[in-house]
Amino acid sequence: MESNTKDIIMRAENISMVFPGTKALDNVSYNVYRGAVNVIIGENGAGKSTLMKILAGVQQQTEGQMYIEGKPVSFDSTRGAAEHGIGMVHQELNLSDNLTIAENIFLGREKQKGISPIDNATQCKIATELMKRLKQDINPNELVSNLKVGQKQLVEIAKALSGKVDILILDEPTSALSKKEVDILFDVIRDLTAQGVSIIYISHRLEELMEIGTYITILRDGKFQSEAAVKDISVPWIVRQMLGSDPVADFLPESREYGVKVLEAEGITYVNESEASVVNDVSFYVREGEIVGIYGLMGAGRTELFECLVGKARYSGRFSLNGKIIGPKTTTPDRVKMGIGLVPEDRKQSGIFPVSSVASNLTISSLWKRLKGMAISEQEEAKAVDEAIDSLSIKVSSPKVEIQALSGGNQQKVVIGRSLLTEPKVLLLDEPTRGIDVGAKADVFEMMVKLSQQGIGVLFSTSDLKEIMAVSDRILVMSNGKLTANVLRRETTEEDLVLASAQGF
Repeated sequence: MESNTKDIIMRAENISMVFPGTKALDNVSYNVYRGAVNVIIGENGAGKSTLMKILAGVQQQTEGQMYIEGKPVSFDSTRGAAEHGIGMVHQELNLSDNLTIAENIFLGREKQKGISPIDNATQCKIATELMKRLKQDINPNELVSNLKVGQKQLVEIAKALSGKVDILILDEPTSALSKKEVDILFDVIRDLTAQGVSIIYISHRLEELMEIGTYITILRDGKFQSEAAVKDISVPWIVRQMLGSDPVADFLPESREYGVKVLEAEGITYVNESEASVVNDVSFYVREGEIVGIYGLMGAGRTELFECLVGKARYSGRFSLNGKIIGPKTTTPDRVKMGIGLVPEDRKQSGIFPVSSVASNLTISSLWKRLKGMAISEQEEAKAVDEAIDSLSIKVSSPKVEIQALSGGNQQKVVIGRSLLTEPKVLLLDEPTRGIDVGAKADVFEMMVKLSQQGIGVLFSTSDLKEIMAVSDRILVMSNGKLTANVLRRETTEEDLVLASAQGF
């Protein structure tokens, strides 16, 4: 695409970023156009977040040069980037709930007057002006804990705008927002670009990008793929550029047999604290020996659906396991005993006890099975640990080793092993390959197939197209809390799945 260099406020030229064992960015050049919404898109692992962190001074590139207004620049910190007019609102909100809006906006950069440590009056005055700029008539002394998610997102933007910002990076800004909140955010973005602010906008939501974007840049596998004006392209064009034509690995044998329906869900709905239906009337089933993949992007509702399944969220609708109704008030431990196993998305945060041994991490959820009278049979526990380590090929010198000493892939095998020791009828795997290397991913996929061949129903979620196509018998697609597709893996394509994942907005 040809463009006038006068329209380019910032350019990253031949940027590479090398981490141990991987090249996250490979000779990428990227233009940021003045007063425009510069969309950047690509599959998970394409390099989007890495590039944005370099532009915002969070990380320093291994190779390449950045320019602002045609002049070479380099940032050794976020403060250095801010001095050049670059602000970033990260995907994960970074606010302190126990502080006010004004205190959050100026946290670490407090205004002072005379000998007083903080000039609250000036901070509140500026905070009020910033929030009005964002069309929010909220008292700056309001605690952030009292705000809705959409309002918190706008406070994050106000925080970024409190300095002199010429370029504002928004990383997945609508992933937790309702449709009404998205509309407000889009109005704010249009006002900012009209005031001359250049927006860099990262999102997976294709229809959304077509609505708000001016220019689009596509990355694939850490490399620059395409750049175009949004007015000149279509959603199918984006999908073709994102996916390329790399062959998909297949871990499933040709012949597959399934039993009866082991898990059924009917009309599951979960309304979050922002009054948004993050799971919206979802119905599906999983059969014995079947691997069902749930594909969806950030904010699709996959994790929230799993939270409903294990009883961590208050939902309406009905689950049943082997024909037996699971009451909505049934606790998580009782659901585990009934036959539901969960491997959570965030392994480090909610999947392992880092300073405990591999043995303890394996058996913590199934100790009730080893009870002999009032005591736990240490002999049975040790036997179960040895069998799990052997069957899952967990690489560890001794079961007594702390789990934090293991690689990510072996930690994940331990978490899976813990669920298997509860003897589940259905195993839930939320992003099971997140944070593990390619070899360990293959081990996990082979393990999933092996478990399904033993009659266990497997339900897993991922935002990786290659993974969903590699190991699913059947694929469910979620978008904005809704189920938008239920298809056999052999009868669908990656392009079909991407288009289904963009519905519902």
